[in-house]
Amino acid sequence: MASSRGSGSGVGAEMEKMSVEQLKAIKEQTDLEVNLLQDSLNNIRTATSRLEIASSALHDLSLCPQGQKMLVPLTASLYVPGTLDDADRVLVDVGTGYFIEKTMAEGKDYCERKINLLKSNFEQLIEVASKKKSIADEAGAVLQAKLKQLSPAS
Repeated sequence: MASSRGSGSGVGAEMEKMSVEQLKAIKEQTDLEVNLLQDSLNNIRTATSRLEIASSALHDLSLCPQGQKMLVPLTASLYVPGTLDDADRVLVDVGTGYFIEKTMAEGKDYCERKINLLKSNFEQLIEVASKKKSIADEAGAVLQAKLKQLSPAS
């Protein structure tokens, strides 16, 4: 199969030389890649949203006085009663079940750095997805033109 890398009219000229089967394969492959990138973008949106909620929760927690009664989340749907012992020390989930104790400022900084990283990755993926989408659209257009040319001859 021919490579779908490149940009602009160079790709279009290459596509003009391809067979209908090659164009179909390119279109299917790039459509699949676009769908996978869309899934990744959705996952990044979800992770960013969760981190923003966590950052907001840290801010709210920093305003609570010591001894404050509250519900502590054990899972997404299970909470137990607790009392705030030290609002300046928090546990940060760093993934795969590992937690690190940090100060409140370090916890907020961790959230902000992760949010910025995810937003940067999001922007890069948007760029890649739009390039893949334009390749898929171009392959589809060339494929339609070739099929149209073949149709009257049959």
